[in-house]
Amino acid sequence: MPKLIVSIDGVVVKEYQLIKDRSTIGRRPYNDVVIDNLAVSGEHAVVQMVDGRAVLEDLGSTNGTYVNGKAIKKQELAHDDTIEVGKYKVKFVDGDTMSAPVSLPGAGLSVPMGVDVGFGPEATGPRVRVLNGSAAGRELPLTKVVTTIGKPGLSVASITRRVHGFDLAQVEGTHVAAVNGVAVDAGPITLKNRDQIDLGGIRLEFVDR
Repeated sequence: MPKLIVSIDGVVVKEYQLIKDRSTIGRRPYNDVVIDNLAVSGEHAVVQMVDGRAVLEDLGSTNGTYVNGKAIKKQELAHDDTIEVGKYKVKFVDGDTMSAPVSLPGAGLSVPMGVDVGFGPEATGPRVRVLNGSAAGRELPLTKVVTTIGKPGLSVASITRRVHGFDLAQVEGTHVAAVNGVAVDAGPITLKNRDQIDLGGIRLEFVDR
């Protein structure tokens, strides 16, 4: 299911799944996606689902609505598009590209649906390896633009493919993810080969070669 991920200064503050035909974004509390900031209009913009497509429309906002840095009045959204309202960024994630998580047996871990996690030592390319628990040694190839991983309700993080590499950011949960002991609550951290990731007690290693 498609969703909107709201962040400010690289820190994710909320997520909203587009389950309605019409979802509004604005400062007023009756909006579906509430962004409490004076630069955001009371009813700033709306996302309408039309034949499986998400169409964003500005609702005459004071400061305008931007997609990937360009002002728009009405535009169809594509996966990974970034909507800008005030100082906030709202990423559109297509449900067909970023599937609902399922459990990785023995690790208490959730990974994107449809991903083969049974790779052996001959696996190559960017991936994360489980270091502890009964699933230790299993690997998850990072083949998608955005991969979410973690324990829902405890610690969920996203690994996003960028031009410069892979960034790990907190998505939700009471336990903030950490890289080499450094929490990601101050913003995304670019992963380096052999970096150690902690997700609520689950330890992973990032491998990029």
